[in-house]
Amino acid sequence: MDSLVNKIAALEKVSQELNPTIEEREHINAQIQKFVNNFLKDIESYPAYVQGNPNIEKLSIQENKKNLKELLADFNSEVVLKGIKPASGKHLGYVPGGGIYTAAIGDFLASVTNEYAGMYYASPGAVTIENEALNWMKSIFRFPKEAVGNLTSGGSIANLIALTAARDKYQIKNEKIQKSVIYLSPQAHHCIHKALRIIGLEDIKISILELDEFSKIDINKLEEKIQKDKEKGLYPFMVIATAGTTNTGAIDPLEVIGKITKNNNLWYHIDGAYGGFFILSESKKHLFKGIEMADSLVVDPHKGLFLPYGIGAVLIKDKEAVFHSHHYTADYMQDANTVAAQINPSDVSPELTKHFRGLRLWLPLQIHGIKPFIASFEEKILLTTYFRDKLAELGFKLGPKPDLTISYFWYPSKEVEENIFNEKLVEFIHANGDVFLSSTKIDGKFVIRMAILSVRTKKTTIDTAIAMLQKCLKQTKRVFLIKETISKT
Repeated sequence: MDSLVNKIAALEKVSQELNPTIEEREHINAQIQKFVNNFLKDIESYPAYVQGNPNIEKLSIQENKKNLKELLADFNSEVVLKGIKPASGKHLGYVPGGGIYTAAIGDFLASVTNEYAGMYYASPGAVTIENEALNWMKSIFRFPKEAVGNLTSGGSIANLIALTAARDKYQIKNEKIQKSVIYLSPQAHHCIHKALRIIGLEDIKISILELDEFSKIDINKLEEKIQKDKEKGLYPFMVIATAGTTNTGAIDPLEVIGKITKNNNLWYHIDGAYGGFFILSESKKHLFKGIEMADSLVVDPHKGLFLPYGIGAVLIKDKEAVFHSHHYTADYMQDANTVAAQINPSDVSPELTKHFRGLRLWLPLQIHGIKPFIASFEEKILLTTYFRDKLAELGFKLGPKPDLTISYFWYPSKEVEENIFNEKLVEFIHANGDVFLSSTKIDGKFVIRMAILSVRTKKTTIDTAIAMLQKCLKQTKRVFLIKETISKT
């Protein structure tokens, strides 16, 4: 027995390093806080995009331990200073939220306390916070109180949960799959197509809808397609609309689509991952009329509420449809199988292991209130107009006036084919890196895309982007001028 006790004591001495003392924690915290403060102080002076690969040797896991100072230096040089800077206000390429500081504090508290947010039995407080966040969203989008929801890792899982509920509600299985029809826009996010494959609907009929000149679903063509498919003996069962498309930021005519789905007894799903929270802005609220008619709705707080990556949300009116796929019990969980006072998050999601991600949403809303968020929405809307006005002054052609804060533009080159010219222009933009812009294709046309949503994007950011574009435009013109001269000689 003495030998056993001595072995335990020896192992305990070594393993204790995983549980640092208060003095050790204070030393770690001081280094981390210094790093974070320097990062946030300097973030807008960093390039928004740096091309290049990290040094794998510095990031590989070795058997021997390293000191934190060295690790932070490697993290800074190989992670922070390479690629796109999602925390930067100069990241205008995709749909970042920037990542507000108080949300990071919420994540820190959630990780330290390690509350399990999957079952009410395990942590009634954590589950209550998650459900209160969902209740707040229900009130925003005018969903009924009895609707269920879940805080997911992002829009992909949120959409998957919603589409699974629709599948189970309408019992789309076996031979019924190949005769069932889903209607969606060509601008629908690609995670929708991934979700359909994952839930066994790869062979379903997907009817891609026609769009109007503003990249919105043509409602007249939608009604026609549904009726024609019924006449063919097919089984229409779902329409997917978007409240803020990824490509152009367009909001489909939600209310009219809602009426069409109700008249035809179809499941109505709205993907509002990017744009949904703009319903809080007075200037855009009217565009979301009809969103309350959805059977399921997806929004992403890590986009529209400026939170760090890793939190989406889904709201679904039909609880039983959701429970059909996700509510299970097991013998080893028998202590938890009491009647919960609230919905268990694990009963409405594929996740059983559930990070307490609701704290990163709950804490900022409690600390800041809602007004700063609304002010940020209105600010980004005006910055989009400002950017477009400045682009027009430089001679760029603009896509249609956007509903929200995603827009696109291109330079109308006369000397060289426009797609080729703008592709080269984007190469210079990425090589420059002062501000990160992305590209996309609209009806085969190569265009440059802006997505203004970071909490740190300000007027000075747009001015920096304009200055960068002027410089890159000159470089691009110079390249094609040189080529033209060589070809003539």
